[in-house]
Amino acid sequence: MEKFVFIIKSLVRIKLAALIISTGFLFNTDVLSQEKTKEVPTREQIEEQYKWNLEDVYKSPADWEKDFAWVKDAVGEFEQFEGKLGTSAQKLLECLKFSDDVEIKLGKLYLYASLSKDLDLSNPENQGRFERVMALNSQVSAASSFIRPEILAIPEDQLWKFVDEEKELGIYKHLLEDLLRMKPHTLSPGEEEILALAGPVTSVAYSAFGMFNNADIQFPTVEGEDGTPIKISHARYGAAMYSLDRDYRRRVYKGYYKPFMEYKNTLVALFNGNIKSNIFYAKSRKYKSNLEAALTPNNIPVSVYNNLIEKVNENLEPLHRWAKIKKKMLKIEELHPYDTYVTLFPSVKKKYSYEESKKILLDALKPLGEDYINNLKMAFNNRWIDVYETKGKRSGAYSSGTTYGVHPYVLLNWADELDDLFTLAHEMGHNMHSYYTEQNQPFPYANYSIFVAEVASTMNEALLLDYLIDHAETKMEKLALIEKNLTNIVTTFYRQTRFAEFEKLVNEKTEQGDALTPDKLCNLYKEMYQRYWGDEMTVDTEETYTWARIPHFYYNFYVYQYATSFAASQALAAKVTKEGQPAIDKYLNFLKSGSSKYPIDVLKEAGVDMTSPEPVEAVVHKMNKLLDQMEKLLNE
Repeated sequence: MEKFVFIIKSLVRIKLAALIISTGFLFNTDVLSQEKTKEVPTREQIEEQYKWNLEDVYKSPADWEKDFAWVKDAVGEFEQFEGKLGTSAQKLLECLKFSDDVEIKLGKLYLYASLSKDLDLSNPENQGRFERVMALNSQVSAASSFIRPEILAIPEDQLWKFVDEEKELGIYKHLLEDLLRMKPHTLSPGEEEILALAGPVTSVAYSAFGMFNNADIQFPTVEGEDGTPIKISHARYGAAMYSLDRDYRRRVYKGYYKPFMEYKNTLVALFNGNIKSNIFYAKSRKYKSNLEAALTPNNIPVSVYNNLIEKVNENLEPLHRWAKIKKKMLKIEELHPYDTYVTLFPSVKKKYSYEESKKILLDALKPLGEDYINNLKMAFNNRWIDVYETKGKRSGAYSSGTTYGVHPYVLLNWADELDDLFTLAHEMGHNMHSYYTEQNQPFPYANYSIFVAEVASTMNEALLLDYLIDHAETKMEKLALIEKNLTNIVTTFYRQTRFAEFEKLVNEKTEQGDALTPDKLCNLYKEMYQRYWGDEMTVDTEETYTWARIPHFYYNFYVYQYATSFAASQALAAKVTKEGQPAIDKYLNFLKSGSSKYPIDVLKEAGVDMTSPEPVEAVVHKMNKLLDQMEKLLNE
C-alpha cells in the first residue's frame, strides 16, 4: 500500500527536522563539519563500543543480497492479486499480508544500505547498494500501485463485510478507515495518472530554487573577524550570527542577503510558482484550500493550525521581554536581527565528553521512569549509536526511525560541546520513540506521523535543560543555560509559528487572486517580524527578504509542526514533572502508539489537546518563568 515510500520520506523529514531544531537555523549544518581542519580519524582508530553494530540488521552483505533477491523476485508476484481484491476477504488478506512481508524486508534492506553508505560516503560499494535498494523500492511501488484504487473500488458495506468474515483483516481496520476517509480526495485512475504525470512539471519551482540556493548562488566576500577575507556561505552565515564581533555579524548578515535581493524577481517567480502548483493539486483533489490539502492526509484539523497562530499572537509579550533584555545586556542603541543569536554570557565554556554526557542524560531523564531509563541504557550499551566523526562519515546527526524487526540507530559526530549533549538527548528521544513503536505495534502501524515526530526529541531536551539549570555549578553557567532554553523557545516556537503565519497569509492571498510582488512580500514579512519582536527591534531591509531564502516555504505547510511538537513536549514535560507515574504511563503509551490512531488523538490520550490553547500557554508560561529567573539572577 505504498507504505515504504512514505517511510523513506518520513525518515528524510525527521532527520532534517532534527538538524533544524538542534541548530535553530534553517540551513544545512553538514557544511559546518566539512569546514573543520583537524585531522579526522579513520574507522579503525575508533573503539568498537562507539561504532554501530550493523550485524543487528544483517550478519553480512551476503545476507543482504539474499533478501534483495527475494524482494526482487516478489515484485512479479503482485500480479496474482491484481483485479481480485474485491472478490473475497481471503484474497484481500493474502494481498495485504504479502505486501507487508515485502515491505518489511524492503525496510531492512534500506536501513542496512543507508547506514552503511553514511559510514563511508566515499565507498562505491555502499553507494551502489543504496542506489539499488532505491531502484527496487520504485519497482515495488509501481507493482503494488493497484492496491489502493482496488480497495477504494470495493463497496464500503462489502469491505466491512470482508473485515467481519476474516478476523485477521481486523488489524487493518484503522488503515482501511483512513483510506476511505481520503476517498473524496482520490480521483479516478485516469485522473490520478494525469496528476502523477504532472509531478515533474509542478516540482520545477522547488527544484529550481534548490539548485539556486545550493549550487548557483554566489555570496560576496567580506572581512573576517581576524581581518582576512572570508567568502560567505550558508554555514558561515549561521556561525557568524553567534560571533561576539558585532561588526562582523553585520557584514556577514548584509552580504548574505545580497544575492537574494539581487535575484528577487527570479525568486518571486519561483515562490509564486510553488504556491500555484499546490493550488493545482488542492483544487484537483477537491480541497477548499492549500492549507486543508496539506493537513487532511494526517487528519489534522485546520483549527489546530489557526489556534497555534492565534494563541501565539496573543502571547508575544515574553518575546518582547527577551528583546528588551538582549538590547540592555548587549548595551546597544538598536537591536537588529543579527543580534538575536549572540550569547550574553560568552565566558561560560565547558566541555562534555560522551561518557560523561551519557550519565548526565540518564540522570536528567529519570522523570520518565525506570522502563525508559533501562531502554536508554540498552541503546547505550549495545552499539546503537555511532558516536565520533571519522573519515568519509556523513556529518550532522539523525535517528534512523522505525524499521520493523530491527532496533533504531543514531548517528552522531561528537566534539565534546554542549550542543553535542543536546543532540544526544534529541536523537535518543527519536530513538526511544521508534523503539517503543516497533516493539508494541504490528507492521501496518509501526511508524508515527511527522506531526508528532519532534515531540519525544524536544521532550528530552526540555528535561535536560531543566536538569542542567538546576545543577549548574555557577551563576554564570545557570544564566547561560537559561539563555539556551530561551533561544530554543524563540527559534523553535516563535520563529516557526511566524513562518507558519506568513505561509498561510501568502497562500490565502494567492488563492484570492492577489499578485505577490517582491515589494508586497517584503512588506508583509516586515510587518510580521516587527509584530513578533516588538518595538525594541529594528528591522533591516535585508530581513524583509527572508521569504526569498527559506527552503521550508516550498514544503507546503510543514514548519508549523516544529512549533506544535515543541508546545506538546513542553506541556508533557510539565505533566511528567508535576504528576509523576500517571503522566509517565500516558507518555510511554504515546511512544508505543505509532500510527495506530490519528496523531491528534494519540496526543490527547497522552494528556495534550492540540486543538486547545493549553500547549501554547505552557510554552508561554515556561518562557516567562525563565525570564523571571534570568532577571532575578542578573539583579543579584
